[in-house]
Amino acid sequence: MHKRLRKLCIRIGWLLGAGLFYIFLCTLAGRPLIPCLFHEVTGFYCPGCGVSRMCLALFRLDFKAAFRANPVILLLLPAGLVIALQMAVRYVKIGKHLPTRAQTIVIYFMIGILLLFGLLRNLPGSACFFPAP
Repeated sequence: MHKRLRKLCIRIGWLLGAGLFYIFLCTLAGRPLIPCLFHEVTGFYCPGCGVSRMCLALFRLDFKAAFRANPVILLLLPAGLVIALQMAVRYVKIGKHLPTRAQTIVIYFMIGILLLFGLLRNLPGSACFFPAP
């Protein structure tokens, strides 16, 4: 159990370190550094467009700007974090890292919401409901 906890903490530490380093670089540049390749190629917004700006806004505790950048991912974030925490606890306790059946259903539901959002945000006239990130 202690080995799994240590392994999980190291992985989370690397992930947080990489995120903080990216925030540092974006702060120096004054803008997000990674463009959306889907948007660059197609001209359409993907469901994830605006996530970098959302994360930078959350880091500044600017929830209004985070919501404007990507409202759906911001609203799905708590559920995703709960699932990730449940999976982490399950991994540390019993060594299983795959989601349970209920978690899988919720994950697929969240994916469906994201796909629907990606479709709706690109419809003509949808800018009043889903402004560009």
